[in-house]
Amino acid sequence: MEQGAERATPLTRIIDAALQRTGGWLPFDRFMALALYAPGLGYYANASRKFGRMPASGSDFVTAPELTPLFGRTLARQVEEALVRTGTQEVWEFGAGSGALALQLLDTLGERIARYRIVDLSGTLRERQQQTLAGHAAKVEWLAELPQEMRGVVVGNEVLDAMPVQLLVRKAQQWFERGVVRQGDGFAWEDRPTELRPPVEVEGAHDYLTEIHPQAEAFIATLADRLRQGAAFFIDYGFPEAEYYHPQRHMGTVMCHRGHLADADPLAEVGAKDITAHVNFTGVALAGQDAGLEVLGYCSQARFLLNAGILPMMEAASLAERAMAARLIHEHEMGELFKVIGFAVGEPWDALGFAEGDRSHTL
Repeated sequence: MEQGAERATPLTRIIDAALQRTGGWLPFDRFMALALYAPGLGYYANASRKFGRMPASGSDFVTAPELTPLFGRTLARQVEEALVRTGTQEVWEFGAGSGALALQLLDTLGERIARYRIVDLSGTLRERQQQTLAGHAAKVEWLAELPQEMRGVVVGNEVLDAMPVQLLVRKAQQWFERGVVRQGDGFAWEDRPTELRPPVEVEGAHDYLTEIHPQAEAFIATLADRLRQGAAFFIDYGFPEAEYYHPQRHMGTVMCHRGHLADADPLAEVGAKDITAHVNFTGVALAGQDAGLEVLGYCSQARFLLNAGILPMMEAASLAERAMAARLIHEHEMGELFKVIGFAVGEPWDALGFAEGDRSHTL
């Protein structure tokens, strides 16, 4: 057992109550869901700042739209093409964060967007988004859950990585599900035998920790079921299945972020920091296909942005803006780790963002 020291808080008391209801052991996905989304208390539901360029702002991490508006302006070219190709007029954004991406898309596309709908669980983030998007208030609508029917172009930047994951660990060639228990003043790991397995066999006999992503895949399947007309684009960090479950990736991918620093202990400072896991893009693609969507393409963020025309925008920008935008496409920054996957309802087309460097064959 490993212990994360934790003083009692309203959130840890909610987790304690959940532990009592389940016999003292919570699977990690339930723990992660409470730590991130417990109403008013979880990380994404509380009032901490979260998004920003620098720690001095009180933020914990930066996403591409906060780095530079060139991200949203470039993505807007793909969104516009998709709106035209699908004959739709609405944009749907999941997990809109600070509202920066929404602002960039609305400013860039103007009248091309008839309505911008944001699906976000966080009331405090909604308030920040409303302030950011005040100039477009007549077009923006907030929803707390997916409607039964949707038409339009869906975007999600760093959404899938924040969906709760289950932890699987192989020890002495036996598979266990890793869960959370109370230990003294903190939480600790406890592993229980399970029939669950990764989607592919992990070669070797060495101990191995990894994640499976039923919630993210269920989200994609539900979206596919309700998106009657349109397309969807998700940008996140992750790998195809063969890389995700590579024998050498034996420590898993769960990571926490606070004050622009990363750590690997989700059991400490619960509710005060972000918890994420990399995305298995093969699982995402299969979930979409199985539910009737067509994969438009899959590639690195760098290739997607280059295909969509970021270089001419960078050339026209200031030196400081070019430096920020370079972080989006440099391989050692966000360019390679982040990937983009696109889906379409009905007949696919040769989408702008995947014109060169499409890696769909690796999924």
